[in-house]
Amino acid sequence: MRVAANVRRIALLGATGSIGEQALEVISERDELALCALASGSRPLGELAAAHGVRHTQVGGDLTELLEEAEPDVVLNAVVGFAGVRATLWALEHGVTLALANKESLVAAGDLAVAAWRRGGGDLIPVDSEHSAVFQCLEGRSPETLDSLVLTASGGPFRNRSLEDLESVGVEEALAHPTWSMGPKITVDSATLANKGLELIEAHFLFGLPYERIEVVVHPTSVVHALVRFRDGAALAHLGYPDMRVPISFALTYPERAPTAVRRLDFSHGLSLEFEPPDVERFPLLGLARDAGEHGGTFPCAFNAANEVAVAAFLDGRIRFTEIAGLVADALGGIEGAPARDLPELVEADSRARRLTESRLVPA
Repeated sequence: MRVAANVRRIALLGATGSIGEQALEVISERDELALCALASGSRPLGELAAAHGVRHTQVGGDLTELLEEAEPDVVLNAVVGFAGVRATLWALEHGVTLALANKESLVAAGDLAVAAWRRGGGDLIPVDSEHSAVFQCLEGRSPETLDSLVLTASGGPFRNRSLEDLESVGVEEALAHPTWSMGPKITVDSATLANKGLELIEAHFLFGLPYERIEVVVHPTSVVHALVRFRDGAALAHLGYPDMRVPISFALTYPERAPTAVRRLDFSHGLSLEFEPPDVERFPLLGLARDAGEHGGTFPCAFNAANEVAVAAFLDGRIRFTEIAGLVADALGGIEGAPARDLPELVEADSRARRLTESRLVPA
């Protein structure tokens, strides 16, 4: 596909998922953006590639060969889970702008990713709404002026449910998120608050802050995506209706901030902003994620791996909703968590945590 010199060539990984579909919408509305590669986990890409004139496509597997062939200006990594690690490391190592929606790859490979980012010297622009919000609040500010970060969580569909009630919730209930429209895995993660735990670890690596300076609060309406506190006592917040097209567009057009068709906040009719602390007794995965992050090494990798296996088991009807956290806790208690020196060691740590979690599943 021939494009003008000023057009950004984008490799869209995870093209058939929720983020991928919204990214296609954003890209189609901007003349300065063009697709050069498409990838999906399992769904065929023939019709989609033909519609967008894309020659480089791949379904499943290691995506680095696709990226080498396509030579993108921007890699939008919207792959779900650990499967996105190799693409993240490739983009960072090669200095190619990485628009990162695959939080799990930075969680699992945080130390390796930061090292690759430093070597490559390219831009890493987060697509998660919370991290995009922090990134925007920090633009142009000296790191030493930063005091702390506050990530907001909607609380999910079970925010007001008792621990006893959570024992009997089903898959359909867990997938009914009150404010965001997302894929099944991240929606369940939002219901357990594991997603906020993953974002906590991601924020640590993205912004270089210790965990004690990163907070999580529950904000049911999802209007405030994050707050940044500064050393003079001021706090800046990023507000907007929950719509992933905003952080996607920001990442793909940065630093231009292109226009979007997203609905604007209407302050004239009143706007209520409520915040409350998360209940880590009812939603223990948030605390487990913080513990894994503070321990470092491959503990975050194991947290992510065990959670992926447990969520898949819940979606398949093999375990109850409340058993997800127990499986993750067992996995973290059964590993050594030594740091991974390279990608093969990281892959092995991921595999060990998965095998351990699978071994704890009761046969259906």
